[in-house]
Amino acid sequence: MSPLLFKSIIILLLLFIIFNLVLAMVRMVRENADSKVPMSRYLGRRVALSAVVIIFLILALKLGWVMPNPRPY
Repeated sequence: MSPLLFKSIIILLLLFIIFNLVLAMVRMVRENADSKVPMSRYLGRRVALSAVVIIFLILALKLGWVMPNPRPY
């Protein structure tokens, strides 16, 4: 996998996480009693996508797609 494709996937996932967080905020502020979609659906998607990003990063480290910085300072 090319580094550009890997970075693009991570960026798209992070943008989708932010989008779901904004949708949850809008649902919380508007809070209608007859709302069809609960706020927890958007928050659940955000948590699930965050877990996918973490698993994808660990997998990329194990497969050698990403090289960690040996000296972080």
